[in-house]
Amino acid sequence: MSQKFRHWHVLAVITALTLVADRVSKSIIANNMTLYETWRPPISLFRRLFNLTYTTNTGAAFGLFPDQGVLFIVIAFVVITAILFYYHHLPDGYRLVRLALGLQLGGALGNLVDRVRQGYVIDFVDFNFWPMKDWPVFNLADSAIVVGVVLLALTMLREDIVSVEQTTVLPESDAAGEPDASI
Repeated sequence: MSQKFRHWHVLAVITALTLVADRVSKSIIANNMTLYETWRPPISLFRRLFNLTYTTNTGAAFGLFPDQGVLFIVIAFVVITAILFYYHHLPDGYRLVRLALGLQLGGALGNLVDRVRQGYVIDFVDFNFWPMKDWPVFNLADSAIVVGVVLLALTMLREDIVSVEQTTVLPESDAAGEPDASI
């Protein structure tokens, strides 16, 4: 198997797993709950952390910018194109970047499918604990996008730190530790 194919295979698998998890979770919610219904987990520890609340969202992730569906469809296509372009130009290695882009692509596709089919996305993860108590309800696609962005940012930050460390020139010193006699 060629190196390039293997790299595309990684993107395809991560994207597919993310997309399937998102689609299945949204289908379970839509088929088993009524709109705005909340389900509380039977285990008290989980109940203190989150509920499942079936809502819809015509805006961006976490309910931002409502009623902008067409705009977000266009943005999704731009983002998908940018991810594919960037992925194509990645050199060998960069496993975390590949994982991050796969999560972002799967999440973008998951929400895009909802927007095109229904005009809104299905959200259901509803946190109950501080500081997330008043956080907007979201879905697995939103989570995948956020985790992918954080992974990408951390990887880039780490590379910047390594790059700075490699380019920093330390002053040379005498092996015996004696000061330079030319001064």
